Amino acid sequence: MFTNILVFIGGLGGWEVFLIVLAMLLMFGAKKIPELARGLGRGIREFKDATKELNREIESGINPEEPKKQV
Repeated sequence: MFTNILVFIGGLGGWEVFLIVLAMLLMFGAKKIPELARGLGRGIREFKDATKELNREIESGINPEEPKKQV
């Protein structure tokens, strides 16, 4: 699990990650960080939902449904 986080962060070393986390704790405090993460998660989810909806609209415009035949 920890290696996945390091791959996500990229080329940052252990000390750089430690300093970033320490700076976040000093700036926001331990109680505020979970609230910030929750808000970030909601924003990402809304963005994904909006892009899915946009893709559906584009696909429905490109491939319109065939008109139903009246009997």
